[in-house]
Amino acid sequence: MLVGQELLDKARALSNRREDEIARGCGYVGPSGRVLKKSFYRALVEAKGYTLPSTSNSGGGPRGRQAEFRTRVHGNGNLLIGHAYTRRLGLEPGQEFRIELHKDSGSIWLLPIDDTESDPASEA
Repeated sequence: MLVGQELLDKARALSNRREDEIARGCGYVGPSGRVLKKSFYRALVEAKGYTLPSTSNSGGGPRGRQAEFRTRVHGNGNLLIGHAYTRRLGLEPGQEFRIELHKDSGSIWLLPIDDTESDPASEA
């Protein structure tokens, strides 16, 4: 991603193109291929010499969606946990868990399955 005078020069050279193409040409593309417009515009403003407030979460400003530690059962019966929570727990795609239901407390436990552990339900 270009910054400073390099960003201004490249953006000026691409000024006859669409905004998305300018941002892409300056390297503001995420890992999924999505154009990072907010980062691009922020870098342009900073390259022009303006100081912007910090984007850290300690600033008290808008921080996007935050984990609420609440969920609800969807109409199809699914219960979604969400990426914010799995990330906080350090869970990785492909990890497997055994689900334990505790009706007395209304809780659900996810118990990691080891490669060496066999499924007790399949042994019956």
